[in-house]
Amino acid sequence: MAQARLKPVFDIDRTVDALRRALPADAARAPLHEPRFAGREWDYLKECLASSFVSSVGAFVTRFEQQMAEAAGTARAIAVVNGTAALHVCLLLAGVRTEDEVLAPALTFVATANAIRYCGALPHFVDADAVTLGVDPERLADHLRAVGERRGGETINRRTGRRIAAIVPMHTFGHPVDMEPLLALAEEWGLFVIEDATESLGSRYKGRPTGAWSRLAAFSFNGNKIITTGGGGAITTDDERLAQAAKHLTTTAKLPHPWAFVHDQVGFNYRMPNLNAALGCAQLEQLAEFLAAKRALAERYREALADLPGVSFVAEPPFARSNYWLNALLLDERHAGEREGLLQRCNEAGLACRPAWTLMHRLPMYRDCPRMDLPVAESIERRLVNLPSGVGLAPAGGG
Repeated sequence: MAQARLKPVFDIDRTVDALRRALPADAARAPLHEPRFAGREWDYLKECLASSFVSSVGAFVTRFEQQMAEAAGTARAIAVVNGTAALHVCLLLAGVRTEDEVLAPALTFVATANAIRYCGALPHFVDADAVTLGVDPERLADHLRAVGERRGGETINRRTGRRIAAIVPMHTFGHPVDMEPLLALAEEWGLFVIEDATESLGSRYKGRPTGAWSRLAAFSFNGNKIITTGGGGAITTDDERLAQAAKHLTTTAKLPHPWAFVHDQVGFNYRMPNLNAALGCAQLEQLAEFLAAKRALAERYREALADLPGVSFVAEPPFARSNYWLNALLLDERHAGEREGLLQRCNEAGLACRPAWTLMHRLPMYRDCPRMDLPVAESIERRLVNLPSGVGLAPAGGG
């Protein structure tokens, strides 16, 4: 009787070797995500310094906002100090009030939840979709039917008595959320949609840029994002009234006047400095090259992991084109316990891999917030590993 063939099993060393082969041979170390400055960054920074306009007023801020609106596919973009500030102002403009609840993914960076708390509201955590890693519209619909009711033109959480005011879908690692059913769900329940597009500049959902699917969206240009302004963010919108309100609110709510300081509400000193905007202008000029390079690197990872047992590459959803901001792999559920060993071996080999964020409901300040059951997010959390994803790691010819 022929001996039964043994099924191949997950092997940490083979996986690390495959990841290393996907990267350039001369890359002794592979950071998670380094910025790349290969355009006119120095020229624009020197021009900004020579102008003496280095703070929140200057030609580069105006130019950056115009370039950013074009990249995001929106009529307006308002440059701010970081992505968290952008989210905070979006929530305020959406009418989020103290003691409201805002639906937000449990699988997200903490800034999403923090911005909600800045408004005095509470995050209400929802589960992830196994394909997009973002909000699952179908399961959220079931959850809203179980806990929500329409009362006086508002959506009320029957379990807490609080208003559910908005939803903040986050395009995780640059992979677009399935927005059309989510928007239909939001319309059914009267919820304001704010895209957390902080990781998804350059990504497209059904041919249209992320950040252009909702009335307000927030972007980030931290040093680890696909383009950087050092620190920085932006609010995007097609609504001119909201754009003007965002500009006013982020400029300490100061009324225009040649010399007088009159402020008509509590505002925020959230404007992006001209110096940062100068850097951002040069970066945006290279966005198409960065996107091509990152797709080439993602393809190398996909090919490297294709035949390895026990592990899979996180690919873009079929209805989307991702910027692949952070590449990722997922261990099969039966190998989840080996994730820490894989992380250790990768980092010992110079590959600066990291796990997914700790889910928001596990953090001490958010453990008592309302939430739905989170089986998919919890599974992703214990199995996911982010891979080095900087533009400089792309294969030759990839950007």
